[in-house]
Amino acid sequence: MSTGVRVVGGADEDLIRCLYAEHGGALFAFCVRFTGDAQQAEDAVQEVLLRAWRSAGTVDLTGRPARPWLFAVARNVLTDVHRAARSRPEVVTDDSSLGTLPAPDEVDRAVESWTMAEALRSLSAEHRAVLVQSYWLGRSVAETARHLGIPPGTVKSRTYYALRGLRLALEEMGVGS
Repeated sequence: MSTGVRVVGGADEDLIRCLYAEHGGALFAFCVRFTGDAQQAEDAVQEVLLRAWRSAGTVDLTGRPARPWLFAVARNVLTDVHRAARSRPEVVTDDSSLGTLPAPDEVDRAVESWTMAEALRSLSAEHRAVLVQSYWLGRSVAETARHLGIPPGTVKSRTYYALRGLRLALEEMGVGS
């Protein structure tokens, strides 16, 4: 991962090549995971790079990694594609096809889950363990302390810093304000 790409004033072929070379594979894997279709994933990656090129005069990533911004754009592209597909009714030509219609798509939920998992991975193991115990398993401070073998004050402190780190990670990924 690079330390940052300066996009302001540098919109050219080299910028897009650099972004694609460094982040194209990860973007494609992310998109194919949620579309289930390689062609749609390629189209989404192209749209992300097109938006990066169009935003070259307005987005300044100097000193910041470009990947979180690109993934936020990819998430928006995938959401747009999903919503557009949902707004068009599926055409059914015969009654036998009715049994093979797909279930409602869970793209938004999957993207949110992936985003949260990525943000959690950025935390230390100790901070992640406290959040899992407290929020996902619903344990109290005392129960979490007992389960992890640490004092209750440490649980409170780690929870505070873990939530702060999680908020920062999500902001870097373009989620929230």
